[in-house]
Amino acid sequence: TAEPFFFPGGRTGCLLIHGFTGSPKEMRTLGEDLHRRGYTVLGVRVAGHATQPEDMLHTRWQDWLLSVEDGLHLLRGAAERIFVCGLSMGGALALMAAARYPVSGVVAMSTPYELPPNPLLRLLPALQYIKPKVSKGGKGDWVDPQAAEGHVDYPYYPSRSILELNTLLTEMRADLPRVTVPALLIHSRDDRAVPFAHMEKIYLALGSTRKEMLLIEHSGHVIVRDQQRGQVFEAVDNFIR
Repeated sequence: TAEPFFFPGGRTGCLLIHGFTGSPKEMRTLGEDLHRRGYTVLGVRVAGHATQPEDMLHTRWQDWLLSVEDGLHLLRGAAERIFVCGLSMGGALALMAAARYPVSGVVAMSTPYELPPNPLLRLLPALQYIKPKVSKGGKGDWVDPQAAEGHVDYPYYPSRSILELNTLLTEMRADLPRVTVPALLIHSRDDRAVPFAHMEKIYLALGSTRKEMLLIEHSGHVIVRDQQRGQVFEAVDNFIR
């Protein structure tokens, strides 16, 4: 269930982008909801993801962004207006796409502004050969245990790919002032993976004159699958309409 998905519908299209080491499945429930509301929906698989972790080692942040560009080209053949919506790293990619390609709006959910401060990050270019894998630890950041049970992602972070994610976030921060389309940021107060303070940093840096923040409760990092997903779906639909 980790494959990309496409749901043809109306002339407004939604491009959905999953997170770091995740898969299209984490965006599928949102995609099904948007399709029921009349949208054409494409959920992309970011390069190196949803196959095996070793495949990520052969991709760079540019490949991840090009996966989004490919999705935009495909969706443009089926929709007149396109909104890009991403979760976590997918949110960063959505914001970069909004700065670089013609889209009608952007939704970024649980999106990091930067990686947590860690002295080991500077050493990672050398440490990646000694410690090629970084443990995710525990069962993740969830409120709804059923949603956690059905989640599909890689069991660890490839160290080399963390460096790429760090570079991608640097590129995103540089792109934020160039995002001028309407923007919606959604975050959970209970997100332990990416604190909700990141949302405000992104908000302040955005060049958009029409921008909104929504802070929800009782959900973990993967807010499109966790307990308050219905509130998230409703907010995305209201924003696009």
